[in-house]
This record gives sequence, C-alpha cells and structure tokens, in this order.
Amino acid sequence: MANYRRGRINDEVKKELSLILREVKDPRISDAFISVTAVEVSGDLKFAKVYYSAMMGDKKEVAKGLRSSAGYIRREVARRLNLRMTPEFSFYEDHSIEHGAHISKLLNGIEITPEEDENGDDTV
Repeated sequence: MANYRRGRINDEVKKELSLILREVKDPRISDAFISVTAVEVSGDLKFAKVYYSAMMGDKKEVAKGLRSSAGYIRREVARRLNLRMTPEFSFYEDHSIEHGAHISKLLNGIEITPEEDENGDDTV
C-alpha cells in the first residue's frame, strides 16, 4: 500500500477514535479526558497502534478501560469507516505532551543575567 494512503487512513482513524472515545460510557475513559495523539496502521490493515494522552485519572485504570472497550471501539470504527479490514487496536500511552511541558518549565526557569564586559563594567 502506498504511504500516502496509509497516512490518510491513519488520520481518518485518529479522527474517528477521538470522536468515539467521547461516547464511551466507561467512567475510566469518559472521566480521564483522553486525546489521541497518533495512530499507526500496519500495511495490511490488521493492526493499529494508538498513542493517547490522558489528562486526568489513574494511568493504569485508563489503560484497563481502553483495553476493555477495544471491541466496542473497533466495531464503531468499522461502522463509520469503509475499510477492507478493521484493525485490532493496541493502546500506548504517549508521554510527549508531559515531556514538552517539562522542557518548557525548564526553559522558563532559566535566569539570564547580563555578562560583565572585559573592563569589569556591567553594561552590555
């Protein structure tokens, strides 16, 4: 399969998953404010890796909730998208948002002081 087609499928699955996760009635998922950050569908459309970030809730409970509702999510994706095969989803927590926030905090905490010039003056 061409890479551009797989990229389009990844984007469509990501968009639909974002909508479906809002409709899931499991409190572990609905209360956690989950955002789908990326989806990687295999070339044969049998498997898909879903990277997510949860803003609230216990990380382990969110993962259990996603695993337990994978069948419902797969059925909804099959109903909404016209794909030859509907992939089996495996969910992975994405730490990139937390990592970016940590780096931003570090950069904001740097104090810049004016350096002294060669004569010993403070002026720059």
